Amino acid sequence: MTRSVLLWMARNPWLRRRLPRLGFVRRAVRRFMPGEDAESAFTAAAGLAASGQGILFTRLGENLAELAEADEVAAHYRSLLDRETSLPHPPELSVKPTQLGLDIDSEACFRHLDALAARAAEAGTWLWLDMEGSTYVDATMDLYERLRAAHPNVGICLQAYLKRTPTDLRRLLPLRPAVRLVKGAYDEPAAIAFRRRPEVDAAYQALALVLAEAARDGRARCALGTHDSGLIERIAAFADSAGVARGSLEVHMLYGIRARELARLNAAGFPASTLIAYGAFWYPWYMRRLAERPANVLFALRQLLP
Repeated sequence: MTRSVLLWMARNPWLRRRLPRLGFVRRAVRRFMPGEDAESAFTAAAGLAASGQGILFTRLGENLAELAEADEVAAHYRSLLDRETSLPHPPELSVKPTQLGLDIDSEACFRHLDALAARAAEAGTWLWLDMEGSTYVDATMDLYERLRAAHPNVGICLQAYLKRTPTDLRRLLPLRPAVRLVKGAYDEPAAIAFRRRPEVDAAYQALALVLAEAARDGRARCALGTHDSGLIERIAAFADSAGVARGSLEVHMLYGIRARELARLNAAGFPASTLIAYGAFWYPWYMRRLAERPANVLFALRQLLP
């Protein structure tokens, strides 16, 4: 019930306009993002990269109203790739297709992504397509297939709780894809998505093992996008029995969530990366993060205290 309420709050336009103005909400969100501008993201990245972690950036925002906004978002991401930094490796970028105009003009969205993928390749880094709600899966899959045909440095996020995802993964495997597997954070109906945690975990583990075996054979890049370290260890145990080295199982976690655990997994042989989110349009993203783990809700409630 708590998850459903929080996801409803994420969609509610009245709350979206008002809650971000409250001081305790802004204090709480600082746990999950270092600031609202790229400068804050680069500052946070410097310390993490020094410890040997990979870095991914995402500028928050989705479902644009005008195509001109997509032009600005694309220009912003290009500026990140063009920036001179002290990071040992350029950050990877993770973008939402609707932030680049998918709702308005799918071809314009593709052109932006195509140009960003090419620029990322020049910079020696990767571009990832985030997966949004279930109504966008087909369009995002189509975009990925077109991009992957020309750019080997492009990845896609798949959501384990969607019942269609095993079919989607089989569709992508011939492309030698890069896949970040997540549990899923949108409020989807039971007809198309698993809603109970044991079901989601079982679906995640089954998908991860298929992806891990493809990574073992050089047919995929496998990134486990979860904060559930117990699930990661179970996947690693099964993968080990199948001859999959830990170095083939990347772990991606969000900034500010289980940072010590991510460092431990990195030290244990899993290539680890932190996804740093920033930007002014953080409210729906933040509410979905609260819905993912009860511990996040408790942290937010503590911000009510003096």
